[in-house]
Amino acid sequence: MAICDWPQGERPREKLLQQGAQALSDAELLAIFLRTGVAGKTAVDLSRELLNRFGTIRALLKAPEKQFCDAPGLGRAKFAQLQAVLELARRHLAEQLHRENALNSPEDTRRYVSSRLRDRDREVFAVLFLDNQHRMIAFEELFQGTIDSASVYPREVIRQALAHNAAALIFAHNHPSGIAEPSEADRQITLRLVRAAELMDLRVLDHLVVGDGEAVSFAERGWI
Repeated sequence: MAICDWPQGERPREKLLQQGAQALSDAELLAIFLRTGVAGKTAVDLSRELLNRFGTIRALLKAPEKQFCDAPGLGRAKFAQLQAVLELARRHLAEQLHRENALNSPEDTRRYVSSRLRDRDREVFAVLFLDNQHRMIAFEELFQGTIDSASVYPREVIRQALAHNAAALIFAHNHPSGIAEPSEADRQITLRLVRAAELMDLRVLDHLVVGDGEAVSFAERGWI
């Protein structure tokens, strides 16, 4: 039976408009994105098959182009649409940090940093450059490494901070293993960065280590 023949309260789009997006299942949300199914299958049927194929909605969202496009009912146009949606979400989070004091919105900071780094397959070290009101000026990925390490150079971090006329910094890097627990090396490089920043009258607010499902804050642990 086609979705248009379903009771109105069960159709994904109408259900979203009546109850809000949070009321929909992963398959229903994905069906709205897909818009149409394939021969003999509604968009919801196809969505369920895709979730079974990829395992989770996150695995589908981060799938490489070829793997994504090889799935039935998908293709390059859908891949492009999905990447646009993901980038819109990241920019929405970034706008919050441009407007608000990062210290007053730690969860927004976590979400933004995680959206940028969580799915990277190599370790990436990034910096949020903040103004004197602790609003974000820029987010830059400064160093990339192997699957489990990245070389970080304090001189380059300070140079970029001065170029942005930043007053404060938040460091962030990911652990491709998915385990967010900071290593001793993480703590040592953070100390070096804090000392270098102090020499230039820059304040380091935090260092976030991004894992698979969480981001550990140095500030919350009392390490900064």
